[in-house]
Amino acid sequence: MLKNVFLVFVAFVGGIAGSWVFHQYLNEELTKKEMVNYIQNEDYPASQVTHLTPTYESSGSAISPVPDSFVEASENSTNSVVFIKNFSGTDTRRYSVFDYFFGQGMPQQTVSTGSGVIFSADGYIITNNHVIDKAETIEVIHKKRTYKASLIGSDANTDIAVLKIEAENLPAIEIGSSRALKIGEWVLAVGNPFNLTSTVTAGIVSAKERQINIMGGEFPLESFIQTDAPINPGNSGGALVNVKGELVGINTAILSRTGSYTGYGFAVPVDIATKIANDLIRYGEVQKAIPGIEVNVITKELAETMDLKSLDGVIVSHVIRNGAAEKSGIKQNDIIVQIDGNAITGKGSFEEALSYYYPGDKITITYLREGKQRNVQITLQNLLGGTGVIKRSFYSSALLGAKLETINAIEMDRYGIPYGVKITSVTRGYLRDLGFGEGFILTHINDEPVKDPEEVGKFLEEFSGQLRVEGLTPGGRSFAQSYSVR
Repeated sequence: MLKNVFLVFVAFVGGIAGSWVFHQYLNEELTKKEMVNYIQNEDYPASQVTHLTPTYESSGSAISPVPDSFVEASENSTNSVVFIKNFSGTDTRRYSVFDYFFGQGMPQQTVSTGSGVIFSADGYIITNNHVIDKAETIEVIHKKRTYKASLIGSDANTDIAVLKIEAENLPAIEIGSSRALKIGEWVLAVGNPFNLTSTVTAGIVSAKERQINIMGGEFPLESFIQTDAPINPGNSGGALVNVKGELVGINTAILSRTGSYTGYGFAVPVDIATKIANDLIRYGEVQKAIPGIEVNVITKELAETMDLKSLDGVIVSHVIRNGAAEKSGIKQNDIIVQIDGNAITGKGSFEEALSYYYPGDKITITYLREGKQRNVQITLQNLLGGTGVIKRSFYSSALLGAKLETINAIEMDRYGIPYGVKITSVTRGYLRDLGFGEGFILTHINDEPVKDPEEVGKFLEEFSGQLRVEGLTPGGRSFAQSYSVR
């Protein structure tokens, strides 16, 4: 009897032990399976899994670990970020006391806000062009003190603008490197969202060289740093910094259907922003270097048609007459894969690579033609077709309600005209009353060629009589019309 009881007891204990071992084995296998699914799931790319275990780059250096806190980065950057107010839309009409009683035609003023970054100790500040767009008065608030700011210059192509305030010994931010920035690195967004000054949020770099097609200007340059650090209205123009508090980008846009943060923000790389800012400070004009070509991305369909093995690079869609590329022998449908040995992965990296150069610089372009790789050296040109520093000629007139500026070499090539003056920044005034809008190109006035903006502006301000205007609409159509001007 006792022997039977003992056998039953042993069998019972053995069953429990076996069940426990099997359960542990099953849990281990399920854990492995879940991890494999996590890594392979498209919603969780491997670049995000690197935070789970130590990983190393091919160079052998370890990726920066998760910091214990972001206190150092915050302390090194928040004092260098300012609050910006844009006052615009002032109505200058005369008002009587009856307007105030009956509420008719009351003067209106719009106030919008944003952020900026102290670029130098003597008062230069980088922000976004859209933060100060159409401003009549700009104020900068730093440490509860308000300064009146002057606009040094702006560039719609990169959405960068530079302001100047009269101050000394300001805490200029430390400049980092956006080219050295890695996908997966921690970053902080510092700014003034919803008028909440000195706000800091954290995230990682989730992509680089991103294009989202939001830029204005004639030559939009988009190669954004994409981050999941929360960015909201008011952050525009603020700082994106690394864990040391060094500036790596200027926060510019969010991807949202609501107007508030929903997952992704975008920043102009600091290497681009500082080049633009230095140009505006030194020359008052961005010194854009052009190779004399227009390019497009390589689609899957295009790659199959041309029998390309990769989607990397860009395809030449147009070669500008008498431009640097034409002189070097580059042709339409050539595939550009490198600039000075640096790989070109798409249109964003192509535009970013060129943005660091100046007119007159020589670069080596590596391209494919009929499957064969070729190298050619070209000398980059400025927007007027030369190789020197340019200060584009323009004339602003409150009476005309517009800015007049010379057209560039690309526009001459595009429209097949040797000269012209373009109408930009149109507001209420004489030209708008005549029906002229943004982007119209004047080629002849009273049968005389139009070449110099100041000469044309002063002539129109003083002219009375029969006026005949010839030119091109923003769409490129020929235009000619006569006006009776008093």
